[in-house]
Amino acid sequence: MLENSVSMKRNPILSDYMAKNLKKCQEKELAILLEIDRICRKHHINYWLDCGTLLGAVRHQSFIPWDDDVDIAMPLGDYHRFIEIAPSELPSHLFLQTPQSDPSVNWPITKIRDLNSFYVEGRDDMKADYHKGLYVDIFPFTDYPKLPLGVIHRLTKGICKSYCILHLQHYYSLRSFLEFFYFGAKYILFKAIWEILTACCKKGNYISNIVINNGYGIVHSRETIYPLTTISFAGYEFSSPADPVQYLTDLYGDFQTIPPVEKRKIHALFYNPELIPQS
Repeated sequence: MLENSVSMKRNPILSDYMAKNLKKCQEKELAILLEIDRICRKHHINYWLDCGTLLGAVRHQSFIPWDDDVDIAMPLGDYHRFIEIAPSELPSHLFLQTPQSDPSVNWPITKIRDLNSFYVEGRDDMKADYHKGLYVDIFPFTDYPKLPLGVIHRLTKGICKSYCILHLQHYYSLRSFLEFFYFGAKYILFKAIWEILTACCKKGNYISNIVINNGYGIVHSRETIYPLTTISFAGYEFSSPADPVQYLTDLYGDFQTIPPVEKRKIHALFYNPELIPQS
C-alpha cells in the first residue's frame, strides 16, 4: 500500500480543472466499485472496503471529499477466483489490469480501469503503453505468521520498499547503480527470512496485504475483519470489516480528525474523467 500522493499545490489553472472534475472522477470510480460488488455478490466472492475508501465510509459516509481513488481488499483465495471470473463479467469499458493482462505495468497492484478516462500519478511511466484510466485498487490479503509486530513491521516494510525500488523506472547514475545492488541484496535477504518464518510459525492470528504491497508493515487481527459486515458508502451498501473503527485505527491511528487543508493529499497528477471512446 505504498502511496505516491501529491498535494494540490500546482498550477492554479490545473488545480481549478481538477477540483471541478473531482466529482465526475468519484462518480466513475463508484460505478466501477458497483460492478465489482455485483460480480462478487453473484459469485460469492468476499471483499471489503479498504484504506481511504473505508475511512470515507466511516467518517463521511462517502468519499473523503478530496480523495480521487477507491481501494478494496480480498482474501487471497477469493482474489484468485475474482481475477479468473472478472474479465468475462466486466462491461467492455472496464479492464482488469494485472502484470499478466497488461505487461507494461511495473507494479504488482491489481486494478479495474475505466478505459474511457485518463489518470496519471507520480509513479506512472508515460513512455509505457499500459492503460491509464480511472481505477479501483484490489489488494489481496493473506494470513501472516504469529510473530512480534515489530519483526513483521520491519521485514514487510523492507521487502515492499526494496521490491518497489527495484521495479520502478530507473535512470542511469552511480546512485541508481548502487541502489540496485543494495536493495536487491536487501530484498533477497528479507524475503528469505520472511519465507522461513512463514513456514515455521503458526498462522491465523494476523491477516494483511501480501508482503510486496504492505509498505506500512501493518497487520490486522482476524477478529477485526471477520465476520464481514456491510457499511454505507455514497448511498450504497458495500462489504466492510467487522470492526471498521479498529481496522482504521490500525492503519491511521487517529483517523477521525480531519487534516488541515495543506495536508489533504490526492494521488493524481492529472485526470480526465470523460475521454471520448475510441471507435
